[in-house]
Amino acid sequence: MKLGKFPPWLALLMPAIVLLAAVVLVPLVLSFYSSFTSYKLTKPDTLYNWIGTFNYQKAAGDIYFWTAFGRTVLLLTVALNLEMVLGLGLALMVSKVTRGQRLLRTMMMFPMMFSPILVGFQFKFIFNDNVGLVNNTLQSLGLTTTAIPWLVDAHLAMFSIISAEIWTSTSVFAILILAGLYAMPQDPLEAAKVDGCTPLQSFRFVTLPFLMPFIYIAMAIRSLDVARAYDIVQIMTNGGPARRTELLWTLIGRTGYVDAKMGYANAMGYISILLAIFFTVYFFRKLTAARAELGMAL
Repeated sequence: MKLGKFPPWLALLMPAIVLLAAVVLVPLVLSFYSSFTSYKLTKPDTLYNWIGTFNYQKAAGDIYFWTAFGRTVLLLTVALNLEMVLGLGLALMVSKVTRGQRLLRTMMMFPMMFSPILVGFQFKFIFNDNVGLVNNTLQSLGLTTTAIPWLVDAHLAMFSIISAEIWTSTSVFAILILAGLYAMPQDPLEAAKVDGCTPLQSFRFVTLPFLMPFIYIAMAIRSLDVARAYDIVQIMTNGGPARRTELLWTLIGRTGYVDAKMGYANAMGYISILLAIFFTVYFFRKLTAARAELGMAL
């Protein structure tokens, strides 16, 4: 086909297609190809050393990979549920405010405006052993006499990371749930009140089912974020102590850029994508079911 015979719509889309191919498609194909090679950053010629599915088989038997995988699932499960509960409570409280509600909605969005790197530095300082805000507060109140090693102890380090994730992303749930509260019709609530339902019963059987589609949308968005969590963990603990807070993408980054095993790192990356796909499909199925149930109720 000659250039002059291109359809007008294709000519208009061609710059965007070329840009997407250069930025997305080419790196995607190259990384997928390299996952079947022994490519090392220190040895560029190894990009052409085809080894088949060896990297995937190695990842399937790598205890560090599956430990990081399980730790990522744990972080995702705990963070999402706590963010949902806190976001729901925050949205319900803000919806009851009669004056200054616009200011409160704006303040709710502040945490999600910070970059993950900045949040990591903030919470690294907050949980610092010597000058951290948490230890200084606890010692000033007389609750502890010695500094607590928040970022050194394995269990406390994971708690610190979860705290940072919850602080920065609870507002995602709060804003979406608040939008659901604004969109909710008042007739079902008034009917429940006339039927003698208590406020708790009205929330459980009327308000919550209406909000579930909004909650599942927030969970789908946040599951993708948490499944590829990297910045906060890298800044706060660098996967330590002794890899006790190593997540999937910090392990992949260490393998690819520190150990220079880029082919193996890309193979682990493509396996990790299955986690994001699984949770996305799961939450969208729950979203579809919640919408269908809500449609039948209305």
